[in-house]
Amino acid sequence: MNAALKDVEALTSEDAATELERLAREIAKHDAAYYEKDAPKISDAAYDALRARNTAIEARFPELKRKDSPSERVGAKPSEQFGEVVHAVPMLSLGNAFEDQDVRDFADRIRRFLNLKDDTLVLTAEPKIDGLSANLRYEKGELVIGATRGDGRSGENVTANLKTIPDIPHKLEGDVPDVLEVRGEVYMSHADFASLNAMQEERGKPAYKNPRNAAAGSLRQIDPAITAERPLRFFAYAWGELSEPLAETQYDAVKRLGALGFVINDDMVRVDSVEAVINHYHALEEKRADLGYDIDGVVYKVDRLDWQERLGFVARAPRWAIAHKFSPEKAVTRLNAIEIQVGRTGALTPVAKLEPVTVGGVVVSNATLHNQDEIERKDVRVGDTVIIQRAGDVIPQVVEVVLGKRPDGAEPFEFPTLCPVCGSHAVREEGEVVRRCTGGLICDAQAVERLKHFVSRKAFDIEGLGAKQIEAFFHEGLVKQPADIFTLRARNEAGEINPPIQTREGWGERSAANLFGSIDQRRSIGLARFLFALGIRHVGEETSRLIARSFTSWQAVRETAEAANQPGEAFAAFMDIDGIGETAVKALAEFFAESHNQDALNALLEHVTVEDAEQVAAESPVAGKTVVFTGSLERFTRDEAKARAQSLGAKVSGSVSGKTDILVAGPGAGSKLKKAQELGVQTMTEDEWLALIGG
Repeated sequence: MNAALKDVEALTSEDAATELERLAREIAKHDAAYYEKDAPKISDAAYDALRARNTAIEARFPELKRKDSPSERVGAKPSEQFGEVVHAVPMLSLGNAFEDQDVRDFADRIRRFLNLKDDTLVLTAEPKIDGLSANLRYEKGELVIGATRGDGRSGENVTANLKTIPDIPHKLEGDVPDVLEVRGEVYMSHADFASLNAMQEERGKPAYKNPRNAAAGSLRQIDPAITAERPLRFFAYAWGELSEPLAETQYDAVKRLGALGFVINDDMVRVDSVEAVINHYHALEEKRADLGYDIDGVVYKVDRLDWQERLGFVARAPRWAIAHKFSPEKAVTRLNAIEIQVGRTGALTPVAKLEPVTVGGVVVSNATLHNQDEIERKDVRVGDTVIIQRAGDVIPQVVEVVLGKRPDGAEPFEFPTLCPVCGSHAVREEGEVVRRCTGGLICDAQAVERLKHFVSRKAFDIEGLGAKQIEAFFHEGLVKQPADIFTLRARNEAGEINPPIQTREGWGERSAANLFGSIDQRRSIGLARFLFALGIRHVGEETSRLIARSFTSWQAVRETAEAANQPGEAFAAFMDIDGIGETAVKALAEFFAESHNQDALNALLEHVTVEDAEQVAAESPVAGKTVVFTGSLERFTRDEAKARAQSLGAKVSGSVSGKTDILVAGPGAGSKLKKAQELGVQTMTEDEWLALIGG
């Protein structure tokens, strides 16, 4: 068994050494991706899990701790693109808490270490900004150097870039220590992030994944002028080297930084109980979506600085502070609207439009609500505060509503019965949870995919008009419905298409002529292919073939389908075709009941002739007869029997009626045989049938 898969308690000493080597390599790789390239390969949760496993193994096997242990390292080595800055005071990381009980355990450890009994344990709690840590060194009030955290001991000299950030003062006034190192987080707001990505798109450059990556990439530009274009901000929350103390407590020291001109976070609080900081954590969790910037947890610190000094550090983290992380895959945000999206098959899918929030390392502004039933079950309403979830690469989804925060006047969502794109009826078939648009041929949301199907090999099979060309023609407005394909040549020659197709990139006189020739060759098409090309849901290639063979002509199919929208002879005529079920018949009827589809069909038929299905030789003894097979056939399979009968011009039905001409009964024939006898239908054995058709 791979050591990496074993529980830590089950590891042997040899397993542990191998695993520590692997973890050191793996964590170093991810540190480089995150800190040096600003392009993390795994989620924060997965990274935290790697470090937690390394720590657990080292605790069990302390003698195996490596010189390059991740527990002794923060971040990654500074890039050679920038000068190196050695931190006077190391910029270490924080231990993590993931559950409320972890925070209580943190407080208990502090009390034990300091031997506190009745003393009140005062803590500060502040948002953990998801950005890039920086250290600003001031000497006699002047900013002399600014650096990234790097590996915690040395960072990158990005002074010129940091000076472009409006939140960072170049000179401090007032009572300022001779040496003051201010530490904080460089970040980007949600609004600025959206604007930056819009600008990236305009310039044909890739979008940033999240605000943290955008901030890091912006700060680490070789050219400060590029950084100056980027909307970066800075929160101050800590310090490094000092020539004199700022205050006696964490809270007062941060407030003093604010008085010196730095932006500090208004959501920092000082409380005197563990339960109070936990309550603040959950309040910030709900408030996350309204902050306008990303936080990934709350940081707790012992308030008294003399106690911080006594507590000291362990490995790469202080004993006196901990980061209470939010769930990496869940977040609380506000639902601003519910929009209905129409997919290529006509499915109406409700999408939650959210106040942007980062979940699983990605900014999420949309989440699926699945379908009408889910909205009703969860009672999701516009304006609700909702919990969303994103696990791995799964599309974010709304998990539940925080009912206690529902605004007054929030109304239940009414799911539309008309397609929001084309106005066609949106119907919900029996047994299905999805409501679908019936305007298949004219609905823009479905049009591109349906047009691709229309010209596909088993449909019209128009050479030179593939998926790529259909997409281009559709988006340029040249082909919006099937009929438009057959008017391309005329419009092109009349100068209505500008620029002409033959002058466009990838086209020429010859290729355009070949395309028009291929289209002209398909102005006449067989009934089965034509039906299949329409892309009616549940009416595939085989169903189209069965319908064509049974009805022979397009006119017969159309007239019967138009009448099949309600129970009666027309509906039964389709149901009598063996191999066709009720679902397909209803879909066919709904398609022809939609006026938009009829308009599109009429436009198409002005340019296309539908050929009757191939006729069977008149000498066939069963041509035009309706045949039913029942019982356990022994001489041939049911499929073989149906195929042979259809090839001879017979119509194969699955049920016995007054229109049935022949019933072929094998052993075990039951109710169908009885009904045929009652109706006086001719019945015969397999042998008699074979004799009739000539073997």
